[in-house]
Amino acid sequence: MTLQAVTHINFKGDARAALEFYRSVFDGDLTILTYQDMHNVQHPDEANLVMWGQVVSDNGFAVMAYDVPASRGWDKGVDPFYESLRGQTVEEVTAIWSKLSDGATIAQPLGPAQWAPAYGMLTDKFGITWVVDVAVDYSGS
Repeated sequence: MTLQAVTHINFKGDARAALEFYRSVFDGDLTILTYQDMHNVQHPDEANLVMWGQVVSDNGFAVMAYDVPASRGWDKGVDPFYESLRGQTVEEVTAIWSKLSDGATIAQPLGPAQWAPAYGMLTDKFGITWVVDVAVDYSGS
């Protein structure tokens, strides 16, 4: 079993600039996927905003970020981050999900997604929002 927990920061239009800054600070590899890249544009003004991005450095630093879409309410002080938990297999993340979901509010049930064999989101009984998925390489499209 190989799990990786990474902070996933929520922005409103600043995710690209933040990720580029973190890449310059930590000398990491940057990946940015826009809502357009993921064929998930719900509002034309959001097409080039970050739906998912990350910086990963050889020194162990990792951070994820995205731009919260207009369809989802957001307040910087109320919902500034998620904790992202990534595993290697559906079975691995399902086992963790079943335990983590005890007393949780489920925002997105764990299941297949366009970008991963399994993805889900919940807020645990302590108020922390977790994004759980299976890590896969993005090959572009």
